[in-house]
Amino acid sequence: MTEEAMTEDAMAAEREHIPIAPSVLYVGTPVVLVTTVNPDGTTNISPMSSAWALFDRVILGMTSTSQGRENLVRDGGLVMNFPSADLWPKVEALARSTGRDPVPAHKRQIGYEFDAAKFARAGFTPQRAERVRPLRIAECPIQFEAEVVAVHDPGGEWPADRPEGFQIVETRVVRVHVHRGVVIPRTNHIDTARWNPLLYVFRHYFGTGADLGRTFKAEA
Repeated sequence: MTEEAMTEDAMAAEREHIPIAPSVLYVGTPVVLVTTVNPDGTTNISPMSSAWALFDRVILGMTSTSQGRENLVRDGGLVMNFPSADLWPKVEALARSTGRDPVPAHKRQIGYEFDAAKFARAGFTPQRAERVRPLRIAECPIQFEAEVVAVHDPGGEWPADRPEGFQIVETRVVRVHVHRGVVIPRTNHIDTARWNPLLYVFRHYFGTGADLGRTFKAEA
């Protein structure tokens, strides 16, 4: 469309959008606490928000130097624990910790420290999983046990100024556990009026607001 063909309102709207270069693109995704098995058999917790689901698959973006990614590739099992919004202080308690020893240089420079006891650090309670080796996190209302089905390197060129790369991990969910309080009784449906996921929005924590409506595909 040429500027001459645009209406006055359209031209005004066009001027409202400006180009920027944000350092991150986290427009708003759920926080996931990924538990994996370390080489010594203990469970590691990796806080992350680069995850999306389609049918029984959940796709994760994991940094190349993270202990969680290394564990996933080696062991093949994981639990995705989804915290509710009120758990954000416990999630943030894990933010500076890493299961990687020694701590990668770029992480050490911004304040990360090695901690092998992440359950204790955050005050979380371990639960045994049914289909995979890593422990679940009891306080998280929704938990997905899953198995790795593929690991992909990203396409294109990676920016030279980035200190680490990442891999795309495709997982298949094999068991779902949900707190009774967020399930509609006698159904397999989540009660969205009670489930308040913790969201990560441009490095800030948020919960959800009021229910604005449902898509035509909603079953409950």
